[in-house]
This record gives sequence, structure tokens and C-alpha cells, in this order.
Amino acid sequence: MAAPDIEVNDVEAPAVDPVEGAIAALREKFPDITDDTRPNYTGLMVPADQLLAVAGELKNELGFEYLSSVTGADLIDQDKMEVIYHTYNLDKGGGAVVLKTQVDRGNPEVPSLTPMWAGANFQEREAFDLLGINFSGHPDMRRILMWDGFVGHPLRKDWKEAFWEGDEKPFKSRWPGGEVFRAEERNAFGKNVKYPVDWAFDAEALVDTDDEIYGGLTIQRPKAKTDIRTDHVTVNIGPQHPSTHGVFRMVVTMDGETITDLEPVMGYLHRNHEKIGERNTFLGNIPYTDRLDYLSSMSNNHGYVLAIEKLLGVTPPERAEWIRILMVELTRMVNHLWALGFLLNDIGALQTPMLYLTIERELILDLFEAASGTRMMCNYMRFGGLAYDLPREVRGQETTKFLDELVHERLPKILDELDYYISGNEIIRERSIGIGVLTREQAINYSTCGPVLRGSGVKYDVRKAEPYSYYEHLDFDIPTETAGDVYARYWVRVREMHESLKILRQVLPHLKETVGGRTHVDDKPAYAIRVPNGGDAYGRVENPKGELGYYVMTQPKGTNPERYHIRAPSFINLTPLGLMSTNDKIADLVVVLGSIDIVLGETDR
Repeated sequence: MAAPDIEVNDVEAPAVDPVEGAIAALREKFPDITDDTRPNYTGLMVPADQLLAVAGELKNELGFEYLSSVTGADLIDQDKMEVIYHTYNLDKGGGAVVLKTQVDRGNPEVPSLTPMWAGANFQEREAFDLLGINFSGHPDMRRILMWDGFVGHPLRKDWKEAFWEGDEKPFKSRWPGGEVFRAEERNAFGKNVKYPVDWAFDAEALVDTDDEIYGGLTIQRPKAKTDIRTDHVTVNIGPQHPSTHGVFRMVVTMDGETITDLEPVMGYLHRNHEKIGERNTFLGNIPYTDRLDYLSSMSNNHGYVLAIEKLLGVTPPERAEWIRILMVELTRMVNHLWALGFLLNDIGALQTPMLYLTIERELILDLFEAASGTRMMCNYMRFGGLAYDLPREVRGQETTKFLDELVHERLPKILDELDYYISGNEIIRERSIGIGVLTREQAINYSTCGPVLRGSGVKYDVRKAEPYSYYEHLDFDIPTETAGDVYARYWVRVREMHESLKILRQVLPHLKETVGGRTHVDDKPAYAIRVPNGGDAYGRVENPKGELGYYVMTQPKGTNPERYHIRAPSFINLTPLGLMSTNDKIADLVVVLGSIDIVLGETDR
């Protein structure tokens, strides 16, 4: 369906996609590069021994300086491992130059891009951890989500957990007979674990798996050393700590109260989300996306359905697109109100701002509940549209009147009050200005995204760079700040909420004009989804925390993903946490972490 005629003033023209020129230049300089010839697959196949040279040319000469995503894939039928890289041009916008390299599955070794892009660090460690792909030249090649003593690589196709029933759902224990059993009932050890062959418990032989964490810390003195004698000490903050925003741990080395090194430790909430996703049907995955960044479930749905819609070749009807934008921009408000409330809590304004900002946030959740049936895990979007249209009323008020009051009165008022009472507050400014600094160059190099990237002066937003839904027809700005500190990230989020209101004011008239219109490309959402031609696709959206991307591979007539990978902004934005915290005080650490705005469901997956 063609996009409708929309009258909007001063809308920037869509960015020219620079991908074709970059690909042509790479082919000319590197003749061994070929297209991915698999049907309906995209990207360039690069020999592993040329990967560093090709990536260097792409970054340094062709302007694709932003490495967004690193994905590993197990091609067990071809006895290969594959690594997929998505790179973007921040200045010109447009789509990705996608590089792919394949190596033997028995000894998978790929050159590390971490020395070139620090943002590859955690992503390569994840591919090593879950798939067993070694990245030569990586400065810290060890597990990141599983514990160091874990045996095997759980995203490999031939890896089976202790309670394995089958590679795809529905499992026989649940359908058609419904003889459900607990895995513990059939495990000799009474819990969901599988021990290595010939393993025997020996308390004296147990190895402290934290040795590598502590061994990787560096010892250095701050440059500005006073005459006061201080001790050098390493402490653990978390994983059970109220200010780590979940079960997240930081191993911190200090000289007195000054941080000299920091190592993030994650994975305590890891549940192998991607393995589950490769067994689920395409449709069955949607409620699982709710549980990634569980504060932004509508936006999580959006990115995933965009990826599958590319594979299906379907376009949602007009009304569905407007409702999608309504829901995800309200989600941005929900996220940022909560993020700023907790950031202020971390700074020391205990509870009051957070609870005050919750009032309008609850009104948005009332709309979500009326539309989807639930306030957090909405499971609302479908391939080709939505599960339901908007409800007739919310909280006993006609829906259009409720939205008018929310968008034109309630939300602008709370933002004005937030700005009046908080933005100029002396204590807030003292605790946040000059703290947790990340320069523009560092933000790009570490693959940060969202308010973290824009708070360092990078004017990049997926809604503008590679528009989806109807964003190319909407008038809004990309807020940026150049200081790169905690206050800059705070201020970017405040300004982004004002821009979301600007978008919502443009969306409401179209919702009124399309009342009664279709909300799904078919008469009703289909439940048995098959991708007719197979292939791969990458769907990305500008989530409240930054770029959320879904990379999906599937077989022809497939009912479930062959590979399902998530580019999680919370996970990648933690990569520079140590850099941002070094030389700040220990009291500032929770403030720096709060300014990144993470959710552990998305970080650990």
C-alpha cells in the first residue's frame, strides 16, 4: 500500500542511501569479495583473511564508521560458522553495508574487529560464548553471558540442554495430548543441569571462575594525586544491589574513592532467549520480545515484525501504521519518564521525582491495557498490522478525547514541571555535569546508540537515517548535546519527549481520519505463518534506549527462524561503562550507570 498524502511543513528530504557507492568501491579494490548468492540473502561475502582490510577501507575511506551489529550463525548443514556485520554511514544515513565471512565449523576463527571498533568487544565475546567462534586478536576473549565454567556453546545447532524435547515447538509433551511434565522429574540430578562426561564433584578441585575477571583489571594511580595516602582496593557492586538496575555486577578498582578500572559482569538473567526464538514459530516469538526491554514492549514488537514483514513482503494498512507510531512514541515517553525518575533517585532525590513522574506514565499504560489487554507485556503488533484496533474508550472516556487530553494537556504539563523543578536544580547539575564523560569519537567507536550516542553530539536516529512506518512524513528534530556527560544524556531524553509530543500531535488527526479502517493486511491476523522464499532480513527501530535490531534467517516455507539474533541497545551501551567511569568517584558510579538506562532483560537476554 502506498503511503498516504500527508501535509507536513519543513520535512527533511529522505537521506540518499550511500550503500551502493560503497559496495562498488569495495568490489573494485577487493576482487575476491562476492555477493551472498543464497536466494533472498543480502550482503557481501568476504574471505576471513581479508576481513580486517575490507573493514578498514569501509570505515576509514568510505565513511561507514559505525559498526552497529555483530551476529554469529551456525550453518551446521554446510559445516560452517558465519559472522555478519552491519555497518552504517552516520553522516549520510541510509541502509547498511553488510559484511559476511564464513569459516570451518570445526575450528572457527575470525579476525577480531575490536582493535578497529571497540563496540565489537562485547558482541564478539557473545558470539564466542554462545557459538564458540574465536576472534583472533581480541583483547579479552572469554565468556560474557554464561559463567566461565560452563561446558559447550548453547546456540550451536547440535547443543542440547538437559530437558531438550525437540528442535521446534510445539513439543510432544504439550500437544496434542497435553501431558506436561516438569523437567526436574526426568533428570537424575533433580534440576535443570547437564554435567560434563566423567565429571565428578571435587570441592578441592573447583576453580574460582572470577580469576579471569580480576586478572584483567589494571592498576594505575590517578594523574592528580594528592598528599593524602590512599589504599588500592577492588570491590564488587552487585549483582544484588538496588542501584545496579537489576542483577548486574561491577568489579571496581579504586584508589581511595577514585575509580581506576571497572569491569562489567552480566549474564545473571540470561535465559538463552535467542535459542528459544529459533524453536518458536514466527508468531510465537512476539510475546517473547515483550520481555526484552520490558519497559518498551510495544517498540520491541515493532522491530521484530518489521524484520518478518521484509521476509513476507507485506505492508501494513495505513491505520495500522499510525497506531504503531502512536504506541511506540508513547512508549518512548513511558521509558524516559521512568529512566529519568530512577536517574534522579540514583543522584539522591529519593523516590519523590520518580513517583511524581509515574502519574502520567500510568495513563499511558491505561491505554496500552485497554488496547492489548495488559500494561507491560503487550503482545500487540502482528505481521502486516496489529492484533486489535484501538478501543472505543479508555478509563470510561472516549478514546480520541482521552488521547487529545493526554497529548495536548497532561504530558506537556508534566514535562514543563520536570524542566522547572529539576533541569536547573543546583544539586542535579553538580552531580551530573562533567561526570561520566564520553566524547563524540568514543561514542561512535564503542557503537553506542540512542541518548548515549546523541548525548555525545552525534545526530543519528534510525527514524531519520532509515525511516520506517511513516516517519519520513513526520516533522521532528533529533536532539543532541555535545558535552557527553550525565547531564547531557538527561537533557537529550527530556528534549526527546518533547519531540515525541510533536510527533503525536501530527498522528492524532490521521487516527481520526482513518477510524473504521483496516488494522491488518488480511481480514484478521494469521496464526500459521510461513515465509515462502526464505532468506535473511534485518529489522531495526529507534527504541527509547537506542537502535534495537533483529537479524532473522529462515528456510523456504519455514515456520520458525533458522537464526534469530537481537542487537540489544542496553547490552552494547554498557561496553564503554568502564571508560566513562574511570577517574570519577565511586559515589558517581550509580549515576553514570543510571544515565545509560539499561534493562537487564534486554542486556542478558
